[in-house]
Amino acid sequence: MRLILFFDLPMVTKADVRIYTHFHKYLVQEGYFLMQYSIYCKLFPNREAAVKHVDILKRNVPVEGHVRVMMVTEKQYSKMVLLTGSKSHQESSINSDAFIII
Repeated sequence: MRLILFFDLPMVTKADVRIYTHFHKYLVQEGYFLMQYSIYCKLFPNREAAVKHVDILKRNVPVEGHVRVMMVTEKQYSKMVLLTGSKSHQESSINSDAFIII
């Protein structure tokens, strides 16, 4: 199961930039990787774990702006079509085989 996070945060004031930076650092600490600008992805062993993480995420999102999440299965994620450019090194190296379920 993958959790894809989309966000659009205001970047008008220095305080806005600070909030954005804090949120970005939080996502990286939590194991998200950058798919595209303001689109992050994280791999989970199952739907339950992803749902629990969304509850935690709700407590850590900025008040201003827009933050959305979408859960997709590995099968759905693998059907994503890349129209231009190429996968990032990070995106290529992180796949379902890299995740060990105990």
